[in-house]
Amino acid sequence: MKRREFNRILFALPASLLLRRTGLAAGSQPTPQFPTVVDTHAHLFERSLPLAASRRYAPDYDATLADYLGQLDAHGTTHGVLVQPSFLGTDNRYLLAALQQQPQRLRGIVVVEPTISPEELARLDAAGVVGIRLNLMGTALPDLRQAPWPALLRQLAARGWLVEVQRNAGDLPAVVDPLVAAGVNVVVDHFGRPDPALGIDDPGFRYLLKVAATRRVWLKLSGSYRNGANGVGDAIARAAIPPLRAAFGPDRLLWGSDWPHTQFEKATNYATARRQLDEWITDPAERAAILGPTPAALYHF
Repeated sequence: MKRREFNRILFALPASLLLRRTGLAAGSQPTPQFPTVVDTHAHLFERSLPLAASRRYAPDYDATLADYLGQLDAHGTTHGVLVQPSFLGTDNRYLLAALQQQPQRLRGIVVVEPTISPEELARLDAAGVVGIRLNLMGTALPDLRQAPWPALLRQLAARGWLVEVQRNAGDLPAVVDPLVAAGVNVVVDHFGRPDPALGIDDPGFRYLLKVAATRRVWLKLSGSYRNGANGVGDAIARAAIPPLRAAFGPDRLLWGSDWPHTQFEKATNYATARRQLDEWITDPAERAAILGPTPAALYHF
């Protein structure tokens, strides 16, 4: 969606749609609301599900569809994007079952083997899946320019799917460059995961600001607590907002709750995650864009 068209849609909305408030921070202005308000990052699971053999974490609680829908309803969020958690590996059945129950309200980002068949991709597409995730934290970097990746990326590009990437910022060029070259849309998680000691001076974060010019990369304002303990991650997020706004603009920035905040469940909650967006993006029109038209177009709502 071009920026001019994006702004025309946003500001042509009826006044009745521009009055609803969602999770305002103290002193912030009301957020004009697009009919669709999207949380682009949440996980569902139950502790009884089979876990991937190689994993960094295993939950000791359940995060069910009913729980998540309750969070959406409580915070004025109309739609959500379910992201396959790493500890479930390529077994996407629980995520797909949720999409089947809420086909209009939810979309899915799955984890797949690069050798997945075109027929299976078509089945996932019909189920409401709009992309794949490369959660590369703690793993060896794949060579996305070598088989079997190029064939898969061509199929994803043809379907208009995205590739979501989680990796430390310093390694992002090796992952994002071949994805952009392949013509797929790329979403980078959690502020790009800059080094807590470097913050926005991390060369990987600076790379993201440059690659934004391709207009093929989106960045999630989410999970700031994953970028440093004792408030360091939140401080990095605040410092990152001005350069991110300048480089990406509201039509390439996304918001995600990161619910249920795996490994940080006691440190934050959905309401705090939503309130942070009001603190980070103080312009109501920009905030409305990040919550509405931008994700609605990217995730095919």
